Amino acid sequence: MKLYSDRFASPSFRRSLIGAAVLAMCAGQALAIEPFTVKDIRVEGIQRTEAGTVFNYLPVRVGETFNDDKSVAAIKALYATGIFKDVRLEQDGNVLVVLVEERPAIAKVEFTGTKEFEKDTLVKALKDIGVGETKVFDKASVDRAEQELKRQYLSHGLYGVKITTTVTPIERNRVNIVFAVDEGEIAKIKQINIVGNKVFNDKELREQLALNTGGWFSWYTKADQYSKTKLTGDIESLKSFYLNRGYIEMQVESTQVSITPDKKDIYITINITEGEKYTVSNIKFEGEMFGREEELRSLVLLRRGEVYSGERLTATNKLISDRLGTFGYAFANVNANPEINRDKREVGFTFFIDPGKRAYVRHMNIAGNTTTRDEVIRREFRQFESSWYDANKIKLSRDRVDRLGYFKDVTIDTPEAQGTNDQVDVNLTVVEKPTGNFQIGGAFSQSEKFTFQAAIQQANFAGSGTTVGIELNTSKYSRTISFSQTNPYYTDEGVSRAFEVYLRTTQPPALNIGTYSIKQEGGRISYGVPFSENDTVFFGIGLERSRISTDGSSPQRFLNYIRDNGGPSNGIGTVSSNAVPLTAAWARDSRDSAITPTIGRYQRANLEIDVIGNIKYYRAVYEQQWYKPLHPKVTLALKGEIDFGHGIGSKPYPVFKNFYGGGIGSVRGYLSSSLGAVDPVNYDALGGASRLIGNAELQMPFPGSGQDRSLRWFGFLDGGQVYQEGQKMRLSELRYSAGLGISWISPVGPLKLSYAKPLNAKPGDRLERFQFQMGTGF
Repeated sequence: MKLYSDRFASPSFRRSLIGAAVLAMCAGQALAIEPFTVKDIRVEGIQRTEAGTVFNYLPVRVGETFNDDKSVAAIKALYATGIFKDVRLEQDGNVLVVLVEERPAIAKVEFTGTKEFEKDTLVKALKDIGVGETKVFDKASVDRAEQELKRQYLSHGLYGVKITTTVTPIERNRVNIVFAVDEGEIAKIKQINIVGNKVFNDKELREQLALNTGGWFSWYTKADQYSKTKLTGDIESLKSFYLNRGYIEMQVESTQVSITPDKKDIYITINITEGEKYTVSNIKFEGEMFGREEELRSLVLLRRGEVYSGERLTATNKLISDRLGTFGYAFANVNANPEINRDKREVGFTFFIDPGKRAYVRHMNIAGNTTTRDEVIRREFRQFESSWYDANKIKLSRDRVDRLGYFKDVTIDTPEAQGTNDQVDVNLTVVEKPTGNFQIGGAFSQSEKFTFQAAIQQANFAGSGTTVGIELNTSKYSRTISFSQTNPYYTDEGVSRAFEVYLRTTQPPALNIGTYSIKQEGGRISYGVPFSENDTVFFGIGLERSRISTDGSSPQRFLNYIRDNGGPSNGIGTVSSNAVPLTAAWARDSRDSAITPTIGRYQRANLEIDVIGNIKYYRAVYEQQWYKPLHPKVTLALKGEIDFGHGIGSKPYPVFKNFYGGGIGSVRGYLSSSLGAVDPVNYDALGGASRLIGNAELQMPFPGSGQDRSLRWFGFLDGGQVYQEGQKMRLSELRYSAGLGISWISPVGPLKLSYAKPLNAKPGDRLERFQFQMGTGF
């Protein structure tokens, strides 16, 4: 049966009938369309959408038969695009006409009243959920965007936030959307109550929480702003606190969070049950141990008769898993099953060991290195592809990459290779940091006119791992030009090469310190040969020519040097000397990081000797750094250095090789390079032929910085002194200081600030309580 008769077969009537038929079918009515062959398809009503887009979604093509099923499918397909708010199909002879009404497009998204978040951040976040410029306007998406905005504000403690959304139509079927935000005041934690504690008082327990009622650093840490995530972490911290003290059955029964009607104050209540304190009764092992039970038992940190500690149990599991990992068992599973005796308040553990299959390493993958070449990182690997998995070698690989100093974060993970049960991939991810140091300065004075000074050093030049440095200073009184390069892999075996050429001239103004001049020109070259994973020996040779000139106003130490090296008896004149210093050094580095170490040791010993030139001297330096974590967030750092120089034979130790002390890097609180003897006439520091320095630091992350090790604060105790040639190194003459400081590996370079109080300053000591050191990174 036809839908229409021939006498009503006008185009407009036929078009309207097809539209009605389709609507009827969508409504479930039994009204059919008489099929026809489509000779052409015409799209009407589009403004921004290309006709091709409509054709792509239509389930019918020219030449095909249009029928009921295709009518329904076409309507549904076009609506599903989300582009159109109305779709109709009409017939014009054998032409299928598609009439659409487009949804408006979003021309602009604006925010007013936002202070807590950057507007660019909000624009990006909303674009991810479908509300952004050029996106199709959809009321449901805008409603979701408004709820997402509220959720973000609530997570920041702004519970009184109000958001008003305005949609304004503009020309060409577009709309502007404005989110007007009234942030209100931040709700602060007014009180934290802990109920049920008897063994530990409220103060002890509240100290375990990241959330608090506010303090000096609350503006930075935001610890007084409630967060569900932080509260969950605090509950785990409370549990760990009790578990580490033997309370194995401690439970957090419930938590209540309430907010006052004005949405300004938050009250938190945590209900706990402490339980009883347990000691360890015995330790057993079961499972496959490959005859190494005694070796594995030695890794157990729990001791019979001692109070149980959850932290030690977790560490024991990890130590055993890691030890099995060194034999290739990457998927080793270690479970400690507790056996609780409530009458005796004792707990025993049976460690069930399932080593799993021995695993190979399939791929070693590197990610995050946008500048550094893969080969620079890969040559530090000690775990290799297609070899047995070795947990120690994987950790060593990570540590060696971190010790390069090119990255602010180095992480490694070992997921199981997909499609296998005996292979893993080792994925090393790095976060690069500026490895260059750039300092530039200029000045203008009547005496010197314009002076320019610059120093540039790139520790990872063009991502090659090579260090390149250039220094230039055009001051009238201190001129320097030098070039240096260090290639840590001069050979494929890891032999390094470093060289430097330089020209330095020092000629201070007369003023009140006398005049003299020192001109030094020369160069040096050295090679480093690794003979273990952590040890390297260095050998080098240099060539240096020095020329020292004095007059009647020169400091006495320079007059004496001229006299003792063949100059006039009164010390006024010029003396030239040639030096061929030979160097031998040894370094051992087992730190986990060269920039922000938390564990390990660094040692360096260096001997410089000249028996070929005409000044003849030796210069010995020994330095040791030691790092130990006292807590997951606290590191104890100790540093000691002893330096000694002396002339050989009848030759005095050259004054231009003197050691200096005072300031950041030696003894803070004293003016830089001011320790030791001074010139009796002008009180200028003389330096010395020997030096003793000691530093102790307690390093902690800055409040609110989380796990970021690039920003730390520290308390310190320094001691040190500089001694003249032939003078005994008496500990009673050491100068001490103590204080606080901040170190930051900032985006523009390293920054170190310290405030020190000298503890035993003597009359004549030159003090400087506040000191800072800064470089500019690029």
